[in-house]
Amino acid sequence: MPLRVLLLALTMTTLSSAADDARLIIVDPGHFHATLIQKEMYPFLSPRVSVYARLSPELIDYLTRIQAFNARAESPTHWELDVHTGPGFFERMLAERAGNAVVFTGRNRGKIDRILASIEAGYNVFADKPWIITSDGLPKLAAALDTAEKKGLAAYDIMTERFEITSILQRELVNTPAVFGKPQSVKARSIHHVMKMVAGSPIRRPAWFFDGAEYGEALADVGTHVVDLVQWTLFSDRQLDYRKDVQILGARRWPTTLSPDQFRQVTGESRQDPLPFPGNNSVTYMLGGVRCELDILWNWEAPAGAGDVYEASFAGTKSRVEIRQGAAEHWQPELYVVGETGAALDARIAELARTWPGLSLEKHGGEARVLIPANYRVGHEAHFAQVANQFFKYMKTPKDLPAWEKSNMLLKYYITTKGVESAR
Repeated sequence: MPLRVLLLALTMTTLSSAADDARLIIVDPGHFHATLIQKEMYPFLSPRVSVYARLSPELIDYLTRIQAFNARAESPTHWELDVHTGPGFFERMLAERAGNAVVFTGRNRGKIDRILASIEAGYNVFADKPWIITSDGLPKLAAALDTAEKKGLAAYDIMTERFEITSILQRELVNTPAVFGKPQSVKARSIHHVMKMVAGSPIRRPAWFFDGAEYGEALADVGTHVVDLVQWTLFSDRQLDYRKDVQILGARRWPTTLSPDQFRQVTGESRQDPLPFPGNNSVTYMLGGVRCELDILWNWEAPAGAGDVYEASFAGTKSRVEIRQGAAEHWQPELYVVGETGAALDARIAELARTWPGLSLEKHGGEARVLIPANYRVGHEAHFAQVANQFFKYMKTPKDLPAWEKSNMLLKYYITTKGVESAR
């Protein structure tokens, strides 16, 4: 559908008469995560959404995906979009106050400046990772969080992986001393793929996605989730200080190389030479006395039947609690306990089954697999609605945001940015 017709189809709607508590503003949606937030409707959120963006292929992709959600046969959405493009779109957004919750996804260089400006102007902010990609952004990040706290606003990071059932249960077991003991070390690996399907259609990435200065290297971008999961799991309610509780021990970086055909396939643009982009990082650091080793990788495409991968092994004095997601698990994340598999584990799983009915154990040799009913495996795309619901709760009652979330943000982005800089 031509752009003019698409814009008309999405913006010529009648304004909802409902008195909704929240209304979204989407700013320059350069990443498909913006659409996944709107894959479902929210009863307390106005269907009317204002979009302020540069006129770009990324905007067209966003509009096309929202139109597809509205037109789908099963549980269609009914978003009504007001689209504003052209020079000065961000300044217009600040001035026109078309909503009260600003969503940022896409370009990461300079994102923190827009986040800070939005909070200073009185907007709640719901922003995709990463908020910063270099350590010189840490003071602005601290200022944004401080300002939100003073103004009674919600400023929330889109950490979808906290809603994955295997990560939730891993956190519960790691924080059960009778099963896990005291933490000793963590090893985790994340593998993402350049070419994949999102919401039923092939992804298209902008050429700037492959520019580390614009989008961030692997650790500074998708590695944000892994760093977050490590500290969220180990120190569930403890406030750590990035100035004294973390030490970067070492890091390295290496490229993922795309052929000209692969680059054209995923961007729609031509290129004569192979493209090495900063798609891989590793980092080792001490966190609160625990040694952490992370590998963050980008491959071209997943094996048949597979998708993005997250694997993590938390080692304690009594057991290891591991998420595995390889071919042996049919590429589905599974949770294992190695070592302490006796009465203490049985009792804890029985307790957890009160919250998640159907949980059980399958023991073999010196390890046990936690059997998780299929209804708890909702999938990555569904996690966006879950984290959005959490954000909207904090919008209504900002004081409910745990105090450790602020220190967690500063710690997380210190590790991701300093890790990349150490690798360089």
